Amino acid sequence: MALQQLYGSSLSLLTDLYQLTMAYGYWKNDMHEREVVFHHFFRKQPFKGNYTIACGLHYLIDFVEQFRFSEDDLAYLATLKGSDQTPLFEAAFLDYLRDFRFDADIDAVEEGTVVFPHMPMVRVKGKLLACQLLETALLNIVNFQTLIATKAARICMAAKGEAVLEFGLRRAHGIDGGLAASRAAYVGGCAATSNVLAGKLFDVPVKGTHAHSWVMSYETELQAFEMYAEAMPNNCIFLVDTYDTVEGVKKAIQVGKKLREKGYEMLGIRLDSGDLADLSMKARKLLDEAGFSDARIVASNDLDEYRIQSLKEKGATINVWGVGTRLSTAYDQPALGGVYKLAAIRQETGEWDYKIKLSEQAIKTSNPGCLQVRRMEEDGVPVVDVMYDEWEGLDESYIDFKDQQKHHIDPTKGTDLLRPIFRKGKCVYEQPSIHEMREKSLEQAALFHTLTNYQTGLDTHTTMIKDRLRKGEEVSSKIILNG
Repeated sequence: MALQQLYGSSLSLLTDLYQLTMAYGYWKNDMHEREVVFHHFFRKQPFKGNYTIACGLHYLIDFVEQFRFSEDDLAYLATLKGSDQTPLFEAAFLDYLRDFRFDADIDAVEEGTVVFPHMPMVRVKGKLLACQLLETALLNIVNFQTLIATKAARICMAAKGEAVLEFGLRRAHGIDGGLAASRAAYVGGCAATSNVLAGKLFDVPVKGTHAHSWVMSYETELQAFEMYAEAMPNNCIFLVDTYDTVEGVKKAIQVGKKLREKGYEMLGIRLDSGDLADLSMKARKLLDEAGFSDARIVASNDLDEYRIQSLKEKGATINVWGVGTRLSTAYDQPALGGVYKLAAIRQETGEWDYKIKLSEQAIKTSNPGCLQVRRMEEDGVPVVDVMYDEWEGLDESYIDFKDQQKHHIDPTKGTDLLRPIFRKGKCVYEQPSIHEMREKSLEQAALFHTLTNYQTGLDTHTTMIKDRLRKGEEVSSKIILNG
């Protein structure tokens, strides 16, 4: 219930105006209850990587469960006017929205699962008006958190099992941008966050000690460390680079020895500037010689997966990585580019018409039907993801997205990735804990990190539907079954 705790009011107007104008048009044309299928997917791997971590389902569930229009929402909509200065929406439509409750089915990939381009992460099936109104919020929620979880997974892979702390709140894009980023970063593999509200709302571990201002508030650096140790003897990681880093390490060791005499242990030191590789090696030598071999060296300062990898190659002795701006803002790729496309609409006769968005850019051509993704495995190792139409079933062969060649599979094997989340607007999914999501993400990222040639494709039924629609031929499930 994080969204309700945060905002305490309706979020139903968290949408683009054209969603509401289309909903009004469907209602006016008596199409609003036509049954449809939409898919949410993305077209390119973020960060030029070879895997993406699904994230944001928890927020989406929260949003859907609270999805209704308040009297304040309706009063605002009543003030909107068209170009002739008359109301944009008639009163009867606002009355309809007053009674609106989301009653569609949602299937989605579980958080922490590795996903690939073109394959649905979320499938929404229900009345046209309801499915349309969900689009903007769904994209806002899932796109961003998936992007951040993926960035976190990449950073954690670079850290090679060493703890990564998310420190990005002060540079994040607003309040909810910071909270969503902290949550997604933990799902993606980070060990903790500095964001205390995220800790409260999402049960994410929180970490932090002091900043440069603490050191600068005292007459000397040594006095600052001593005063902090006196105040919080059980939470001592000293920031040692305010003046001279090597001298700062020596002063931290002095205070560490006094802590030990009182029965406490200095947890470590933090480096936030300078040549992190060289300074960490010098700090490690000083700490080890003084008997603090267990003291950790924490590093921060514009870190990301590339810099962490570089520091490791230089022999840095850092074992905790504080990553802020470049994680929480997805610094090198600010958007996932996920889309939400209509894939099928049911006619009054009961037959389904498949829908496809065509484009001169092949990457922007959507896939029709009621799609599911099956992950095939051999000896517990994933070998291929195949997208298929649930109404037709999985064929014995598929067309690989990369080489466009036909490959054969055993359709009885594998696991479907889209899980039932809502049925007729009621949540039927038992959410795992955020810690279980994180463990899943870490396991999958480690597995898929090495599978650079992992195959993904369309089964031949789906390929046939797509080809027919591209040629302008009418297609229904009946035609395909007889095809």
